[in-house]
Amino acid sequence: MSENQKLSPAKFGLLGFQHMFAMFGATVLVPALTGLSVSSTLLFAGLGTLLFHLITGGKVPAFLGSSFAFLGGYAAVAGLEFFADGTLNWIPYAGVGVAVAGLVYVVFAALFRAWGPEKVMRYFPPIVTGPIIICIGMILANSAINNCAANWWIAILALAIVIYFNIWGKGMLKIIPILLGVVGSYAVAAVFGQVDFTPVKEAAWLGVPFQMKDTVFSFFNDGVNGSALISSIAMMAPIALATMMEHIGDISAISSTVGKNFIKDPGLHRSLLGDGLATSMAALFGAPANTTYGENTGVLALTKVYNTAVVRMAAVLAVIFSFCPKFAALVSCMPTATIGGVSLILYGMISAVGVRNIVENQVDFTKSRNVIIAALIMSLALGINFSNAGAITFAIGSVQISLSGLAVASIVGIILNAVLPGNDYKFGSNEQGDQAVNFKV
Repeated sequence: MSENQKLSPAKFGLLGFQHMFAMFGATVLVPALTGLSVSSTLLFAGLGTLLFHLITGGKVPAFLGSSFAFLGGYAAVAGLEFFADGTLNWIPYAGVGVAVAGLVYVVFAALFRAWGPEKVMRYFPPIVTGPIIICIGMILANSAINNCAANWWIAILALAIVIYFNIWGKGMLKIIPILLGVVGSYAVAAVFGQVDFTPVKEAAWLGVPFQMKDTVFSFFNDGVNGSALISSIAMMAPIALATMMEHIGDISAISSTVGKNFIKDPGLHRSLLGDGLATSMAALFGAPANTTYGENTGVLALTKVYNTAVVRMAAVLAVIFSFCPKFAALVSCMPTATIGGVSLILYGMISAVGVRNIVENQVDFTKSRNVIIAALIMSLALGINFSNAGAITFAIGSVQISLSGLAVASIVGIILNAVLPGNDYKFGSNEQGDQAVNFKV
């Protein structure tokens, strides 16, 4: 079917709700896991999608939702010593870090435009990005177990539902396993009296989607801690390397689904620019980083309707729902064990995606350079993260800077790949490999 096909108002609205339904479970799970605002997440998922469509000329039927790849970064920033006593609010500092990560997209968009993706991606091959992604999931796994411990039966139920519909689900049910796992285990927990709905009763029906204290603009009133700010940027910015791979994979997948080459038109430089600016915009207001959503690509494949206006309709609906605090409170009441069960597979899946990225790009581990790069990335990322300090801390003048294991590992991996001989990676030569990074269940 054509992306410009005519749709009746009823079908147009129904398809818009279907796209919002597809993205919803994964998108609201990120604030549930991190403590960010559910309402601001929905608001900037919608606004970010609309901005992306504006920059790409309305050609790509993509929806932008919360990125799972930054979960480790949020945990690392929240765990910094600057925020230990609760005096400083970690959310705006993390927001600056994510906003800078979004600007990394903008830089790469300019490089892609100037030199083409083949030359640029030579410095960020799967032997660098794959191990980094593996470590993101492994670092998070401990928190999933702790959440599951709140009630293992509820956690196992959530996990079982996600697995069942992911493997045996049909049609739309196969596309939304996370949402089904959350709703199913949430409902069972509520039946057995394990959910306190008091916040839902007390919440208003209408309200502003974000609080100023969680935005970057709070710095104008509260001041800013330079050390915490630089450390947050250093921890968040390198994650853009992983999400950039995801973006490229998603655009390739959407191109295959629709039957049009969006990598060439409107081009990766435009899609990366749209994704990056949407991420920076969201982060400034305390919302999670955005990324193109595989769930909505699944809806495209299911319905065979590629009209980009339908996706924009879903974005508008997300914005509308963001102004309902009662709805956000319902999500915030989600049982800890439900979060644990879903995140148990989610975090493991992130690591599995890193393995997939290495395997499907046929990285040759008979080469010593590749073994050395992967070994140092994983040793540094995991070793530093699970050390007593949890980060490498040093001072430049009066500014104290903390670098997470992931940040150190990313820097070392990029440098080693650039200086060690034998880099034979060629972007675009393996379509399956280019689509290997997709942080979706």
